[in-house]
Amino acid sequence: MYQPERILIADDHPLFRQALGELLRRHYPDCVLIEAEGVEALERVLAEQAEPDLLLLDLHIPGAQGFHTLLQIRQNHPAMPVLVISGQEDDGTVARARQYGAAGFVPKSLPVTAMLEAVSMVSAGEPWWPTAAEPSADDQMAARIASLSPRQHKILMLFGEGLLNKQIAQKLGLSEATVKAHASAIFLKLGVRTRTQAVIALQSLQPERLEGSAT
Repeated sequence: MYQPERILIADDHPLFRQALGELLRRHYPDCVLIEAEGVEALERVLAEQAEPDLLLLDLHIPGAQGFHTLLQIRQNHPAMPVLVISGQEDDGTVARARQYGAAGFVPKSLPVTAMLEAVSMVSAGEPWWPTAAEPSADDQMAARIASLSPRQHKILMLFGEGLLNKQIAQKLGLSEATVKAHASAIFLKLGVRTRTQAVIALQSLQPERLEGSAT
């Protein structure tokens, strides 16, 4: 059985991280576990340390913007498998996690045995999903957004912040003409005609929190 050497846990609940860490240490005694409470810490670990064999990611850690964090991680670290662990377990959320590049999805309500099975399979390069979780018609935009390059995705996010082309050019160190060219490519990939329509598509990346659910 594959034994991961490094696992990164990105979750903002200390008790959950502690319980998960103890479980993984018992099962993988030689594995190095790294923890991150939010996106800033997660990005710092990925920038400064060796890439882990597996990332366990909660979509709602502080600083995350729904599926943006998952999408950016998959773009910047395509070889690193990501296993989403979440209190949200509706079929739509599971399907979209798959659409945006996760290698698996584990609801926090599942028993320990299922959690260990998922970690073992995903760290070894195999997918693990609780259901078939086929994407719906609404998830077609997910594939389009996932096809954007990292630069295009960043510009789309800045559209969402309301920045003008000139402001985006200054922020990213690009010419305004280059930003306009990227905007045209973004519109084409998303099948939209205006910035407003692109921003609406962008908002589809934000999963709705279920009332009373854990993250």
